[in-house]
Formats: sequence, C-alpha cells, structure tokens
Amino acid sequence: MAELFLEIFCEEIPARMQAKAESDLKDALLKGLKEAGLGVETTTSMSGPRRLAVSCTGVPAGSDDVVEERKGPKVGAPEQAVQGFLRGAGLSSIDEAEIKSDPKKGEFYVAKRTIPGRATPDIVAELVPAIMQNFHWPKSMRTGRGEMRWVRPLQRIVCLFDGAVVPFEVDGLASGDETEGHRVHGRGPYKISGVDDYVRQLESDGYVLLTRDARRAKIETEAKAICQAAGLELVEDRGLLEEVVGLAEWPVVILGDMDPAFLELPPEVIQLSMRTHQKYFAVRDPKTGDLAPNFVVVANIDAVDGGNAIAAGNRKVLSARLEDGRFFWENDKKAGLEAMAPKLAKIDFKKELGTIADKVERVAALARELARKVGADADLAERAARLAKADLTSEMVYEFPELQGVMGRYYALEKLNPVTPDARRSGAQEKSGSRTDADASSGMTNWAEGLSETDIRSVAEAIRDHYKPQGPSDAVPSEPVSIAVALADKLDTLIGFWAIDEKPTGSKDPFALRRAALGVVRIVLENGVRLRLGGLLRELVFRCHVQVLLKEKGEFDPALGLYSTFRQQFHNRFVNMVSPANASDAEARRVADAVLSQGEDLLTYFADRIKQYNSEQCKRHDINDAVFALGEDDLVPIVKRVEALAANLDSEEGANLLAGYKRAANILRAEEKKDKRAFDGAVDESKLEAKAETALFNAISASADAAQSALEQEDFAAAMSALASLRAPVDAFFDGPDSVMVNADDAVVRENRLNLLNMMRVAMGTVAAVSKIEGEGGGDTCNCRKCPLLPYAGEGPGMRAISVRRAMSLLQGTYLCPHPNPSPAIGRGAKFYQFVRIKTPSPTIMDPSPTRHIEPPPQSPQLCSKTKGLVI
Repeated sequence: MAELFLEIFCEEIPARMQAKAESDLKDALLKGLKEAGLGVETTTSMSGPRRLAVSCTGVPAGSDDVVEERKGPKVGAPEQAVQGFLRGAGLSSIDEAEIKSDPKKGEFYVAKRTIPGRATPDIVAELVPAIMQNFHWPKSMRTGRGEMRWVRPLQRIVCLFDGAVVPFEVDGLASGDETEGHRVHGRGPYKISGVDDYVRQLESDGYVLLTRDARRAKIETEAKAICQAAGLELVEDRGLLEEVVGLAEWPVVILGDMDPAFLELPPEVIQLSMRTHQKYFAVRDPKTGDLAPNFVVVANIDAVDGGNAIAAGNRKVLSARLEDGRFFWENDKKAGLEAMAPKLAKIDFKKELGTIADKVERVAALARELARKVGADADLAERAARLAKADLTSEMVYEFPELQGVMGRYYALEKLNPVTPDARRSGAQEKSGSRTDADASSGMTNWAEGLSETDIRSVAEAIRDHYKPQGPSDAVPSEPVSIAVALADKLDTLIGFWAIDEKPTGSKDPFALRRAALGVVRIVLENGVRLRLGGLLRELVFRCHVQVLLKEKGEFDPALGLYSTFRQQFHNRFVNMVSPANASDAEARRVADAVLSQGEDLLTYFADRIKQYNSEQCKRHDINDAVFALGEDDLVPIVKRVEALAANLDSEEGANLLAGYKRAANILRAEEKKDKRAFDGAVDESKLEAKAETALFNAISASADAAQSALEQEDFAAAMSALASLRAPVDAFFDGPDSVMVNADDAVVRENRLNLLNMMRVAMGTVAAVSKIEGEGGGDTCNCRKCPLLPYAGEGPGMRAISVRRAMSLLQGTYLCPHPNPSPAIGRGAKFYQFVRIKTPSPTIMDPSPTRHIEPPPQSPQLCSKTKGLVI
C-alpha cells in the first residue's frame, strides 16, 4: 500500500469557490480510483487561494486481474449463432469455450477472458487529466496554452505515487514534484516527496497554512485576542470569516482605526461598507454595545512594522468609502421620504403589474384592510405602506441595495426631531378610512404631521420590517403595523404573479415567490393571526384582475385607490361572480374563470408551504394531509390540529385507536363497495344486541359530543383526548370476550352495526381525515434535518420488524430517520426506510434526499442494491 498525492496550483481562486472545489476534486478522485478497482484507506483534502490538494493513503500498487465471463448459446445451437458468439468473445474455436450446465436452461457455452490489472501510476495518469478536463467551476477561463478551461491559469501540477512523479500533461503543463509557497515570504520552489513533506515545508519555510480549518482558527484566535488587548469586542460575522479564510494563505490580523466622526452614520452603513467593499470586521465597545472607531483587517503578509502601514492604508480606503456614505446620508436626509416616494412611478415592478408606485397603491389599500385583522391602526398601516418602498430611490440604497428598508427606517425617524412626543393625530386623520390628497398621490408633503413619537416609530419599524422574513433564520415582524404591511406586500406579490401566470416551476423561482409564501405562513403562525386565507386569496385575485381590466379600459383612477374604485364602479357587476354560470358577459366570465382557478391554485400552493413549515418542525406529512383534507384555510387552527393529532398518535392509546379505526373503516369500505351504498343511517339502539356494541355506541355518543364541544373552543388536544377514550370500547367491540360479528346473518342487525362503525368514522373525521394517516411508523420521510437518527431496526434474516424503536442495531454505524417512507412498489404493508451512514457516535443530521425502492419485494430484511436503503 502506498500514498497518492495530488496538488493543482494556479493563480488566485475566488474565495467563494474554494471549499466546493476542494470537495469536488476529492470526490472525483475517489470515484475514479474506485471505478478502476483501487481501494483507499484514508483521504485528506486541502484548499487555499492558489491550490487544491488531495492525499490518499493505503492505495494498492495496481488493480487486480479481472476475469470476465461471456455467456453464449446452448450446446447444439445453430452454427450461425455459434460463430457470432466466437466473434464477439474473440475466440478462434468453440473448443476454447467452457460448457456449463443449468437445471432449467440446460448446457450452454461460456467464454472466459482475463483482463490483466494495471499499475496505479498508469491509472492515475489517465484519471487526473480527465478529471481536470471535466471539472465544473461556476466561472472558468481558457489560457493561451490550449482549449481546457480552469478557474484561473494553471501554473504547476504535483502528482506523486509512493514518492515518485506520476507523469502526464494537462493542457501542455507537465506534472512534477515541485510546488510554490507564499509569494513574498517563502516562494520556493519546494521539491515534494509526499504529503507529510508537503505540509512540513509549506507550513514552515513556505508560510502557507494549507487547510481552511487552520486559517479559520488562526484568524478567530488572533482577532479576538487583538480586540481584547485594546478593550474592544469583535463583531462576529461567519459569512465574512469564511470569505477571508479563502483570501489569505498566511493570515495576519491587524487592528486599525478610523475617524470617530463616521460613527454618526447608521451602524449598518459602516458595517456594510467594511464587509462588502473592504472585507473588514467591525468592532464594538463591550460596555455600550455600540460600534467603536476601529476595524479588524486580515492581511496576507507578515509586515516588519507590525502592520502599521497596512492599517494606515486601509484607514484611507475605508475613509473614502465612508465619506461617500456620509454624502449619500446627508443628501437623503435633506430630501426626505416624501420626495423619494413619487420617483417610484418611474421604476417598473413588472411590466404586466405596473410600476413600483402601482404596487405601493395596492399594498397600501390591502394593508389598511388587513390592519383590523391584526389589531393595527389602519391609518398607520397605510402610511407605512406608502413609505415602505420610498428608500429604493435614495442614493444610499442605490449604492447599498442590501440596506433597503433599513435606510427607510432611519429616514422616517428623522421626523422625530421636530415632533412633540405628546402630539396626537386630530381631525380627519383620526377617522379610519380618511386620506389626504397628498397621501393619495404618494407625495405626502408631511406624512408625520399630527403623529405621536410612538406612531412615527411604528411607521419606521414597519418600513424596515416589511421585507422580513428574508430566510428561514430571519425573525418575523411582531408589531401590528409591521405585520399588516409585511403581509400586504407579500400577498400582493404572490397575487400579481399568479394573475399573470408566472408561478414557480421546479427549481426556478426568480421572483422568490416561495420565500414570500413561507413568509406569510411564518408571520401568520408565529403571531397567531386569524386569517381565512381561502376567501382572502380569491378576493385578492379577483381585485387584481379587476384592476387590469380597468386599466385596459382606461377607467382606473389611482387617486381613488384600487379598492375604492372597485367598490364604486364594479361591485354590482362582479359581486355574484361565484361561478362562471353567473357571469353576465364575456369580460365577467373571463374574470370569474381566472378567479376560481387561480384562487384555488394559490391556496393549494400555500397548503404545500404550510406542510413544508410543519416538516421543518418535525411533523409528519401524513398528519398534515389528514388535517388539510378537512378544507380548513385558517392557518392557526390547522397547525394546532396537527400538533394535537401528532401528540395523540405518539401515545399508545392513540396508536391503538388508529388501528381500531382502520379496521372499522376497512370493513365499511368493503361492505359499501359490495352493497353499492353508504351506511350513513342513524343507529337504532333497540337493535344493539351485544354489550360491546351498546358500550361502543354510548362511548361514541359521549366522546363525539365532548369532541365537538372542544372543537368549537379550538381545544384540539381536548378533542383528541375525548376521542382517545374510544380505544377500550373499540378493542372490546372487535376482540373482547363479548366481541361482535359485524356481518351478522340478520340483515337489519348487520346494517345497524355498519351504521355504528360509520358513526365512529364520522366522529373521528371531525378532527382530521384519519384515513390519510399511515399505520405504525407511517408517513413520508422526514426532511427536517432535525430528527435524531435511530439505530437500524433488525435482529437477523427472516425477522419482521414491528418498530424501529424496538429493534437492535444490525449494521454498525448505520442510522435511520424515525419517519419511514411507504413504498407501494414493495408490497402491501411493507415500509422502505431511508438510512444514512454516520461516523460520529451521536448523529443528529440526516441526508434529506428522498429515496424510493424499485426492486421486487424481498422475503427478508435486506439492503436494496439500487437505493442502498433497507426493506422491512
């Protein structure tokens, strides 16, 4: 066994590409060696600004000989078939073939051919150029040497096997055993004999830290130490840290300072200038938590003056950037949001949906309507919506687009200076639904006039927060005005793109509509907003189409607002547009058709997003389906139902009750199919002969009433608890000493018992469509990345595992997600469990990619050869 070492050395690789390129090179090399029949014991990889490297230990000197068998025709086959077999197998005579016998197929010819193994250097000499020729980079270039594309011009290739050079060429560049170190401190070249020698020379004489982990640890340690020595605290930024790890081969941390006067700028402006343009870390005063007039820069050189000149140079560059920021800040403050808002009419939002000013009109009207549903002041919600996009025309946001909303908040808070804290709104502004002419035109010459300090702050926070949440880790708005504007903005975007039929498809979502829908879901659920989403979506789709129709006819008056125009001019015409049959003319019919189809489609899309949200909270997909089947469109009770149902099914009573329900439902389904009728009549108590069926009837009557009462109070846990009390009478009905034969000989008794089972089915159907819930361990594979993985269930061949949790580990280092994935391809009642191999003793993250079994059903637990999953 020997060591294989490969280093690809080139000009500077962009920092964002290094980690993935390191992983891709390692995977490609391992895959190629495996396909060539070469095993590897251990593998390490390294990457940096100018190099990618992989080291493999335990590599054999060559691949083994391979004996191939080629099956031929039967003995006694026609001469033409025999000759064709000889040509294909490379034989000169049939005597060179062997004869094998099979009990079913009889005797047939077999040709054996031995393919000699190859030396590892020969395999590697072909493999590495092929990997490099087909290597994927997000961006690449060609050099003057040839046609091969690489991220940056290649300079050296080191490839060694057992200390000797593996000779080959890539794009005219020959492999060798020499590499380079740091450009300034230890350029080299260095002659390499193996990975240990490589690390020793470069990390000492070469001044290169080869691994990302080593550079990251050095930067973190030195940055915190240098800040602590100065009585400061580093503002941690994991994204920036990962970037600078890829910028310096020999990172040296330096503390710089800047003019304290720049601290008058908003802290976000300072931090963004540092992070985006200069790659500096911000620093704060630990006593106050405010930014300090300092910064941390990571240099790629160990300067003789301790970095003083570097710090001074970076101070000049940062000062120039912050001077620009101060110029933008002062200009924007002089203009104010009132002057910025009208400029939105010159910026297209989407050609079919008008300008951003048109969107502001829609959002403002919708925010006003939503305000009462979330407990917000309607006037404040509308004002905030009219100002929310204004900062998009500011000089600061033009320079730093990441600050949209953030700068709008600061510009809005500038109104606090001349405002008396106790000033209150008065006159027409206090009336809900009133608007000034300036407001209507989005000019708002003084939008804060008459508002208290609290009101101005509410508007300012809504301007900043209406973009939230912008990702799964981002917080949602929590103040009522912010909630109203954020919901209105996201709903308007979704409605508009649905109306023009530009929905997300597959992995394509250029307008971030999935994020908008998930944002609506999170805002509603995390703030407990009660919203009948189905009716609201249909109404909004309707109004969007009406606006388009009005604009086509030239009858839309923006000064009145979308909803006022709708109510005044078109309410009578479209108010009965519940179905196409009620349409009075072609235009109305077109609108009605679009409203019905797009409204339902958008509601389904939201249902999928809620399932995704619940999945991230470790809730089973089948339980989600069971709740959604009820047709509920208020998100808050939907999630409460899911939680209550999941908790009940996790208990022993709930699991057994589900089994009893399925047994009753299966009997009913079979008999209804046979009789071609539904058994939904009332139960005749006088026909209840057995004690068990009388007890079940009384239990269903009591639990159904209790469950219905709890459902009216939205106490879903109590409703499930009431239904769980049916477990004992259901068990007694089917399996007790006084058990009942449902299909009695007496037709009247049989029908009455079937009606009794239907009574149970209806009672349980009030909390969820229980028929959609899988049996024990059922449900879709959990993709939440949060579930702890369980040891694989199984004790040996032939065993039928009852539960993952109750069996012992069979495959060492193999773990299962506790949510199995039902697969119809492997037979009724079977389950396919996706699993992942974990090296650490306490795995917590699973591979989320779903898998399906496509082999014939096995007779005992075994691994599927194609999906590498386990069938039970």
